Amino acid sequence: MRANPIYKRERTVGSRSIRLPMILTVFNSILALVALLNMYSMVSQVEVTAEIQYSAFMELYTFGAMIVFAMILFIMPALTAGSISGERERQTLDLLLSTQVTGLEVAAGKLMASMYNVLLLLISSLPVMALSFVYGGIGLWDLAFLILSFLASALFTASIGICFSALCRRTTMATALSYGMLVLFVVGTYAVNQFIWSMANMEMTGYANQIGGIGSQVNSGGFLYLLLLNPAVTFYEIIRGQMGWQETMTSAAQWFGSRPSNLVLEAWVPVSVILQVALAGLFLAAAVWRLSPGLPRRRRSGEKKEESQGKQPV
Repeated sequence: MRANPIYKRERTVGSRSIRLPMILTVFNSILALVALLNMYSMVSQVEVTAEIQYSAFMELYTFGAMIVFAMILFIMPALTAGSISGERERQTLDLLLSTQVTGLEVAAGKLMASMYNVLLLLISSLPVMALSFVYGGIGLWDLAFLILSFLASALFTASIGICFSALCRRTTMATALSYGMLVLFVVGTYAVNQFIWSMANMEMTGYANQIGGIGSQVNSGGFLYLLLLNPAVTFYEIIRGQMGWQETMTSAAQWFGSRPSNLVLEAWVPVSVILQVALAGLFLAAAVWRLSPGLPRRRRSGEKKEESQGKQPV
């Protein structure tokens, strides 16, 4: 089994670029600054009250995880949106596809290169994230599960960028559509549920004074399951479970009205991760379809002009 040539080339080119080292430096500087401020505030509190707040280490873990997750959401579309469209702009994509390299290898190689960068990002953040091990509260399996969820979110966001990079001719358009699709999943799914729930509450306003507790029966219906495609909600549920916030923080299943429990609501995180990975596979399949030669596509206007000029009588 031969190694993916696109991945090897991306690794070679990436090792010569200053972009990844700069991202790692800025990212770890932010994490280190947060950790130092957290430790400083803890020491200052000990000097005043002579008490150690062990929950501060848990807060550090939570805040660090939030920074990593936000970096994944914002960086991955930027890293992948120009991966294929950039080849097209440099006029190297057609040459690449004219070789023995297939469209699947191109998409997979670009994806593997972006996932490699995310893996470096996660590994570099482990020392700060592991500070929560000093006084317990977070176990090794909790951290491993969080990293796996980060990789699933990275796969989901990277596949969106690669899909639009293959479909669009310009990197700017691919980047805009990638971020737009990500906003649709993160903000749009929540906004739809909020709108449906608000409309249902408005319809029940006239009866609320007559029938007690009817407001608790209002919910967003089946639109709640759209949140399964929201990586931010998945991250929230993971942190909520690891921090023990079941009693203080409302579950995503109950955000928009109470509803009877079922298998999907009880296994929200596994179902959500599976659906997002499956959707990532669909985005990658669309990219492979666009890159595969021999499939019917619209010809460019320039190609049509050349063909019409070639048919002119001599």
